Amino acid sequence: MFSERELDGELAAVRDAYAPGAVVLDCDRDFETLPPEHREDLLLLVDELTPREYDQSWLPADSPELLRQLATTDFVVGMPGDGAVAWTTQTDPPLVFVKARIEGTPAAFADFLVAEALVEAGLGLPEQFLGFFREEYPDFAAAVDGDPATAYQLGAAVATAFRGLHTRREFETWDADFPGLHDAWVDAGERIHPRLDGLAGELAHGETTFADAAELACSAVKHDADVPAPFAALDSPAFRRHGAEYAVTWAQKVFDAE
Repeated sequence: MFSERELDGELAAVRDAYAPGAVVLDCDRDFETLPPEHREDLLLLVDELTPREYDQSWLPADSPELLRQLATTDFVVGMPGDGAVAWTTQTDPPLVFVKARIEGTPAAFADFLVAEALVEAGLGLPEQFLGFFREEYPDFAAAVDGDPATAYQLGAAVATAFRGLHTRREFETWDADFPGLHDAWVDAGERIHPRLDGLAGELAHGETTFADAAELACSAVKHDADVPAPFAALDSPAFRRHGAEYAVTWAQKVFDAE
């Protein structure tokens, strides 16, 4: 199911700089939760594998089953909609998974996604959004004032923005040391601009849901982009400093204003 991806050039240098020893794996299929029978495959590549359990008390009673898996001993690597590349520090050394859905992705952007995963793992950022919110998640979900699936989708988007605030600082400096990856980051940012420009209008006219708009806006935080309101408040040093507490206050203000 797994084969090690050999890294060279800028990608190898990024790994050395941010996550020395991390192993990048090509996967022959897509998955979010790794079945127990495949854990043995990983143990041939790492020294230790310890599935992370999140505290049950962090979960509202009506949480989706997918979210409840995080509070079990299941080996969860990514959640539905997370994209083609996932990473975990539930192993020593960390692992980066390049899933089968990467097929068809332009090579330069695929390399950037791998580099991004190495940076996130190396910076010690929250792997799952429940690890970002922790005990604050019930307050966030209550503030969202919607169904549990919406709270889940919005919480994942907000955590993406938080990670983006940290990784953007790194990407901005890459023009000298990793110019090819820097160009891929710039190109991805330029491609997202037109979609952001019309987002406020789509929301106002009911052409997109708030949670779907949040996914797009929050994914843009890692780029040098103009994030529209009310998501612009998540593209701020205050959010970077205060994390989940800030996110809860943001959600309370946004949904109280509706």
